[in-house]
Amino acid sequence: MKAIVIAAGMGRRLRPHTDRRAKCMVPIAGKPILHHTIEAFRAHGIDDIVVIRGYKGGSIQAKGVRFVDNFRHRENNILESLFCAGRELCGDVLVSYGDILYRPYVVGRLLEHHQPGVLVVDRAWRQIYEGRSDHPISEAELCRVNPFDSVAEVGKQVGPEGAVGEFIGLAKLSSALVARLWAVYQQALHRGRETPYGNAPRLRQAYLTDIFNDAIGQGEIFGVCPIEGDWREIDTVQDYTRAVQEW
Repeated sequence: MKAIVIAAGMGRRLRPHTDRRAKCMVPIAGKPILHHTIEAFRAHGIDDIVVIRGYKGGSIQAKGVRFVDNFRHRENNILESLFCAGRELCGDVLVSYGDILYRPYVVGRLLEHHQPGVLVVDRAWRQIYEGRSDHPISEAELCRVNPFDSVAEVGKQVGPEGAVGEFIGLAKLSSALVARLWAVYQQALHRGRETPYGNAPRLRQAYLTDIFNDAIGQGEIFGVCPIEGDWREIDTVQDYTRAVQEW
């Protein structure tokens, strides 16, 4: 099992904390966000870790990991950043956003699920948005499920009505599914990076959830690993302040 951390974003809403360092290197509880992530993986025997870096990539320091550079991080988004991993994006993988904190047990719970794809979904997501004025519910990557308890749709377009929870930005993908996602991505790439994709105005601005929805539409199955809190997204200064107080 390999872990891939997407940490190329510029973290504009976290300034001034990101003026001189990558977003994943902002410290919470005495150590960078990335180091919390790495420790959560290693607590469950995952030592093969790849970090996709972009903005202030040289500031990212972590022992025993490999780096991949997204040289076009200023013009693309999470989906294209992931596929910058190239040959590293193979086999069974965990994919994690680089600006989230989660307790180590969350990784263990995710590994217990065996569907081709599994998304960690916080069912207590509404509590996190209480008083979160700088990152409103409209920006939450919410999740709907079908009658068979697999993901029907995920993303910011879902909206709170009928949502079972929020996708936290941590997923497990089987080797076979990773290969099929490469095919889905190549189909989209063939249509062009400036062509609309999913809910994004163009492919290069697409989110990870856009390819998940595309794959679901083509018959792929994504299960849900439910949690009740115990994670935080550090997207804004307000998020950072609250995490420092709570984590």
